Amino acid sequence: MLAAMHRRVFIAAAGAGAAWPALAATPSMVRPRPLVFPADFGAHPATRTEWWYVTGSLRAGDRLFGFQVTFFRSATGLAASDSRFAARQLVFAHAALSDVAGGRLRHDQRLARAGFGIAEAAEGDTLVSLRDWSMRRDGPADAGRYTAHVRSDNAGFMLDLAFATTQPVLLQGEAGYSRKGPQPGNASFYYSQPQLRATGTLTLDGRAMPVQGRAWLDQEWGDLMLDPQAVGWDWIGMNLDDGSALMAFRHRRADGSTLYAGGSFRAAGGAVRSFASDEVRFVPGRTWTSPASRTRYPVEWAVETPTGRYRVKALFDSQELDSRASTGSFYWEGLSELLTEPGQHAGLGYLEMTGYAAPMVL
Repeated sequence: MLAAMHRRVFIAAAGAGAAWPALAATPSMVRPRPLVFPADFGAHPATRTEWWYVTGSLRAGDRLFGFQVTFFRSATGLAASDSRFAARQLVFAHAALSDVAGGRLRHDQRLARAGFGIAEAAEGDTLVSLRDWSMRRDGPADAGRYTAHVRSDNAGFMLDLAFATTQPVLLQGEAGYSRKGPQPGNASFYYSQPQLRATGTLTLDGRAMPVQGRAWLDQEWGDLMLDPQAVGWDWIGMNLDDGSALMAFRHRRADGSTLYAGGSFRAAGGAVRSFASDEVRFVPGRTWTSPASRTRYPVEWAVETPTGRYRVKALFDSQELDSRASTGSFYWEGLSELLTEPGQHAGLGYLEMTGYAAPMVL
């Protein structure tokens, strides 16, 4: 999951006094290897693109909210520069709050070069920050705790949240090596932390509310994740009410057909069942057209996997994010309901759709 590293990245690198390098010719650094924690919770600056992405549902009394906090790290290819001002790494951050009852999405974004006490993506364990926004992990590798702090004066909300692990790390793909396309280089390292227990405070227009809920965290890093034929992707990460975890994705061609797909399912206390590309099917249903971008998004889906057939339904339609001031594109990402095929509620999670407004560029 990621919004496009697009023209704003070029502008930020150029502002550091250097032309944007020809990274497309760089071979992928991603090869299958065992993931080692807590080291792999930290940053991997030798790879081109990385993100820490936490989403979930929060309840404040009878009110239901969705939230997203994401930090991106992007290597610029300027490592050979002698200048201490060269933008070797860029850090982006997105934050969003979905007010289900009000049908309103609030969001904010930031961008800065790493260093100078402004932005950081540390190695060794999760510690990412951008000015006064931060996400970090503490504790043992198998039972840690994440904290996230975001304050958006522009959008009128603040999140101070803690996420306690309740299940082991879920390694996606083949023990954490996740194929993303038909070519060997289209791959990433990818793990998830589903069923996180979320607690903390949501401040909305100056009013602080205690909240609790469930969250899902992804960390993913790689070099050549998108095949040239892919224009974007559809992705779901769902915490089921029975403690199970479901992830599914597909990368799309320009005509809407599936180029590559995958995913996983893990029952509470069970083993991971990884999905092959030909085992996952996304079928779009009802659509919604954004008044801001004029982009049409499928906000209801049928998702077929080897472990079940599901419906995914946005809890409200208007959850499009305008990230043109940081990562360069519009994308849709919002709190959604997971239903079994008979239409019974099974859980909550996030649906992300990229590449609909314009082709993705990583």
